[in-house]
Amino acid sequence: MKPRGPFCIRHAAADTFAMVVFCFLSGMLIEIFISGMSFQQSLASRTLSIPVNIAIAWPYGLFRDFMLKQARRFSTGSLMKNVADLAAYVLFQSPVYAGILYSVGASTDQIVTAVTSNAIISCGMGVLYGYFLDTCRRWFRVPGYYSQV
Repeated sequence: MKPRGPFCIRHAAADTFAMVVFCFLSGMLIEIFISGMSFQQSLASRTLSIPVNIAIAWPYGLFRDFMLKQARRFSTGSLMKNVADLAAYVLFQSPVYAGILYSVGASTDQIVTAVTSNAIISCGMGVLYGYFLDTCRRWFRVPGYYSQV
């Protein structure tokens, strides 16, 4: 799973693609249907999130890989992988998400509701994102992923 050398362009590209696509769609659904933000607020938030997600995608991927490595010390089962995906997603994304919402003028109540909802929904989202990220890494033929079925 480890990229060759300190930087693998395929790894960074796959992580960036996965982060931008997944966060745009899932964030918009949460903001509009759960947090009560208007379509315009959500679109502004999602638009602002694109460069942020580009900037954090590869560091998040590395953080997730670290969390998976730590989890494998306890168990190599799929449950532990899912728990590690969930923890990585919540711990890394929540502060970033709160900052984005704050910068587009969401109220404190909207921010708390959106971030809390995102953390709760992350019980499934973090796991889904982990599978999506693994799939994107295979699509982009990231060393260590493309040969896995």
